Amino acid sequence: MEVICIQEKAFYALLDRVFDYMESKIEKDIPPKWIDAEEAMSLLQIKSKTTLQKLRDKREIRFSQPYKNLIVYDRESIDEFFERYTIEPD
Repeated sequence: MEVICIQEKAFYALLDRVFDYMESKIEKDIPPKWIDAEEAMSLLQIKSKTTLQKLRDKREIRFSQPYKNLIVYDRESIDEFFERYTIEPD
């Protein structure tokens, strides 16, 4: 068995690089489940908050309102919204 010795400063620098790498991979590979109104509107390709409100009122997309001034949208339900209106070729 071989033992590798490194200085404490180099060890912590290596750990920082590993953590930074892992954080970048996690953020890129897994999109967040809950998104804000701007991102929801972007995914839905709409520009009006009124249209977003109508989709909420009709229960076309899932949303959560944990606080009075905070509404977040389920990214997966937006994908499902598009799937419901998909027209298959003949």
